[in-house]
Amino acid sequence: MEARLNIVYERGGLTEMICEFLLNTGSTIEEGRLAKGGSKLTEEYTQECAVCEINLYDYLRLGSPEKVLVSTKDAKYRVAVYAYPGDSVEPGHIFMPRAIWSNVVVDSDTFSTGSPLYKGSPVHVEATEEEVLSAEEIVLKVYMRGRR
Repeated sequence: MEARLNIVYERGGLTEMICEFLLNTGSTIEEGRLAKGGSKLTEEYTQECAVCEINLYDYLRLGSPEKVLVSTKDAKYRVAVYAYPGDSVEPGHIFMPRAIWSNVVVDSDTFSTGSPLYKGSPVHVEATEEEVLSAEEIVLKVYMRGRR
């Protein structure tokens, strides 16, 4: 599957594009080591888990961005993460470690299974200059809506 180009638009003289991908999430060795070791609030955890691996071809089509904004198809939920090209994902797919950043955009519908769809969720991806938030900032912004 090739990433489907959904929207091309002009913003401030720059042409930007949003592509539709299938999001796959999963544990990584480093994510597991950091999570099990109680390091979820560290910069190291953010660098390991606030990431999106994109097939090289798709990464180049997006303009080789340092960061991308991953959003649900209805644009209700979105999260900025670091982007990098990789050869372990197929064209049209992206991979994010299963952590708080990917949980923002994973479809919460369990289809009566008791577990969300961690594989194959359709998402939109675009290059961004937005700040990548820490795990603590994600909790405050997304889940607590700024309340302390």
